[in-house]
Parts: sequence; C-alpha cells; structure tokens
Amino acid sequence: MSALFLLLHLLHARRKPLKVGEDENMAQMKDAIGHFTGAIESPKAFKAEMKLFLRLFSSYTAQRIERRILDWDKIQATTPNQVIKYEDLPASGNVKNLLKLAVLKFNGGLGTSMGLTGAKSALEVKDGLTFLDIIIQQMKDLNEQNAVDVPLLLMTSFHTHDDTIRVVRKHAGERQRITTFNQSRFPRVYKDTLLPCPQSVDDDKEKWYPPGHGDVYNALVHTGLLDQLIAQGKEYLFVSNSDNLGATVDDRILQHMVESKAEFIMEVTDKTRADIQGGTLINYDGHIRLLEITQVPSEHVEDFQSARRFKVFNTNNLWINIKSLKRVMNHAGMGLDLITKEKVASDGHTVIQLETAAGSAMRHFNSAHGVHVPRSRFLPVKTCSDLLLLKSDLFSLQNARLVLSAERMFATTPVIKLGEHYRNVAEFQERFKYIPDMIDLDHLTVTGDVHFGRNVTLRGTVIISAGEGHRIDVPPGCTLENRLLSGDLKLTEL
Repeated sequence: MSALFLLLHLLHARRKPLKVGEDENMAQMKDAIGHFTGAIESPKAFKAEMKLFLRLFSSYTAQRIERRILDWDKIQATTPNQVIKYEDLPASGNVKNLLKLAVLKFNGGLGTSMGLTGAKSALEVKDGLTFLDIIIQQMKDLNEQNAVDVPLLLMTSFHTHDDTIRVVRKHAGERQRITTFNQSRFPRVYKDTLLPCPQSVDDDKEKWYPPGHGDVYNALVHTGLLDQLIAQGKEYLFVSNSDNLGATVDDRILQHMVESKAEFIMEVTDKTRADIQGGTLINYDGHIRLLEITQVPSEHVEDFQSARRFKVFNTNNLWINIKSLKRVMNHAGMGLDLITKEKVASDGHTVIQLETAAGSAMRHFNSAHGVHVPRSRFLPVKTCSDLLLLKSDLFSLQNARLVLSAERMFATTPVIKLGEHYRNVAEFQERFKYIPDMIDLDHLTVTGDVHFGRNVTLRGTVIISAGEGHRIDVPPGCTLENRLLSGDLKLTEL
C-alpha cells in the first residue's frame, strides 16, 4: 500500500466530522469505500455490496473493543426436541413436496488449501467426473425419477464463476434448470491501518475476497432470485457445500420439515477428531443456536473440541423455508455472527477478511432445530486425504450417489493421514498415480516422498514414512497388511 494513498485517506477522513458513536476507523473506511462507489458507472449492485461490507466492518470495530464471547455457564446440551434423530423421521416423503423445492450449492471456494487456483468444484473427484458433474447428474436423476422440476442454483464467486460456467456448458440438456449467480465481493483490509487493500474497484483480484457462504441470503435478495423462487411456487430451499457429495435431496427430511412446520433445519452428524473446528448446536438461554469456536472463551476451547461434551457438529446442510426467509430479510435483514480471518498477502502485509456463515442464521427462524443424520450425508473434500478416500474403491457412484462398498466389513471409513508432500493436488496426483485397493484398510499414514505403483492393496493399519531427502516406491501388485515402513527403502518384494 503506497504511503501517499494512506496519507490521502487519513487527511480526507479527518476533514469529515465523526457521527455520534462512530470511531475514526469507521469514518476512514466509509471515506475509502466512497471513492470506490463514486468511480463506476453502474454502482447499484456494488453499492449494495459495499453497504453490507460496512455493516460487517462496523461489527468488527466494535468487537475489537469487546469480543462477542458467549457466557460458558449458560451453554447447555440441546434437548431431544432441539435435535431430532434421523431414524425418528417419517419413513418416506411425499413426492409432491419436491414440486415446492429448490436446491442451492455453495460454489465460491477455490480450494487453495489443496493448492488449487480454480474452482474446487471443477476438480475431478470420481470416475473422471468433477463435483459439479456429479451434482448435476444427481439433480437430473432426482427430476427424472420423480417427474418433477427441481431447479439447481449455484452461488459462485468472482474466483469460480468462469470455471463453473465451463462445466455447466457440458450439460446442455440440464442447463435450463441451472441458475448461476455471483455472491458479493468485499475488499480485504490491512490489519495495521484498517484501510482497504484495493485502491480502486478494478484493482487486483488478490485484494478482494468472497465473504463466506453467509452472504447467500443477501445475494438471493439482491439478484432477485428469492422473489423468483416465490413466484415459481417454491417453498423450501436445500443448501449445502458443493464439495460435499453426500448432501443429496432427502425426502424424509423434507417431509419432516413440512409436517413440523420448521422454518430452518440444520443437519448435524457425529463429531470425530477431524471435525474439532466445526460449529455445534447448543441450548443457550433456552434457545437453540450454533456455537462456533470464535465464540468460545479461550480457557474452554479444549472443551468445545471434545467429542464427549459436544457430540455433533454442523454439516452445513441446511433446509430453509423460503417465505420465512423473505419475512426475515424484509424485517431487519440477516444479522449473522462475524468470522474474522487473517492472511498474509503477497506483499507481506497481514490482511483481514470479514466473513459470515450461513448456519448462524438459525436463530432468526421459528421452530428451528437440528436433525442428527448419518455420517454418509457428510462426505466433504477439504484435503487430499479426503480426495484419496473418495477416489478409492471404498466408494462407487450409483445413480450419481456415492455409496460405500458392500464388500467393506465395517460401516465406517478408514482414517487417512497424508503428510506435507500431499498438501496440494499436483503433488498428490504425482505420488498416487494409481489408487490402492483400500476395502480392508483401517488406518493409513503416509509421510515423505512415497510413490504407489499399480494394483497395490492396503489392509489393516499401514504406516509408511520416507526419510528426509529419500523416496520409497511401493511396487506394483504388492499387499501391505499391518505394516510399518520407514527410512530410506528400495522395495522390490513385500
């Protein structure tokens, strides 16, 4: 950030008197945003986005003085009527409910944690198909098998829009049922000055960011899609992450939503050690709400992460009554819990992203509750370890749904831990050119430079660790069962 740019902002902000209750940081930010909105010819949509950003920034400046930490003594376990067991739902649903349903996928993620530079949903995940290919096929099967017309909405970001359109174009027969729309674009903020990173609306993409999936509610309003869904007679919206292929339309949950007249349902599932960061449902002052780790007192973080006290976590599979959403948005908008993320930009400066999560909207709806679903409805790909699991023979695609192999003795999936050499997809693909047979695998840990040959079988607990600067090649056709391999090895027979 240039010193001249910073000086101009500071001088300009100081010329304007502060409003009552407004701090100097907020005044400076308003002034900087004013330069953006006044510099483009068609500012209506952009002004709406910047208004939302300023609302988040105001919350952030307030929280810097007093963090919004929940009172730990008021946090109680949910009651049976606040989280319903999936097995207690109706045995099946009425197909007529599908006539009132729309499906929305959060599709704004780049997958940077896996070394991707494009949309994660455009990554090939199974049998040469991308996440989006499989999702579109799932929707096609749903509509054809039930003789209905459930639309698919894809919320993209400025990062993922082009990749999404490229995949959608391959499905010419389904394109009329698919609507893509962009979520907001917010400016990153320098942590030291609390001023926006971009100096103009056309500044480099790295200086902007999509503000999380909580932006969906405002995006539906600003694009007119919320009113369009109501005009089409849609009453229910099922939303989920595009990288969770277990999140398919479930007629039992939909039937339960209709019968219970719930305005908002969150699917939760059993917590494992891999899910310690995920939000959970709690009873707070007699009301159900989502508890995120950022709201937990520092001395109780370990309690929050424990699967003993908090046994379930949010899958981000959400069911929303569309007319109720319209009511909430018309009344006072959607106030959501703020999530602050810090990153180091390419120029070395620490920047702040202000985001929100869709699940925290739960407290705005009547009769909102959770449904405790099987783990099969949560099959996300956040790491290359997750990718290996779905690519393996443990899962097959049946009617575009991921199904655990009947040959597996246990209903659970193995624990897979891949080390630093497998953080990004390119490194993973180089070392796993051939995916091992893992039907009888319980646990796999791989660290260091390990390459797998064709037709390798892994059983039981397998740990392979290559020494630093060395390489292990697992030869074609071998079977590793309850084996520990480490150091610098040249494997020829096992």
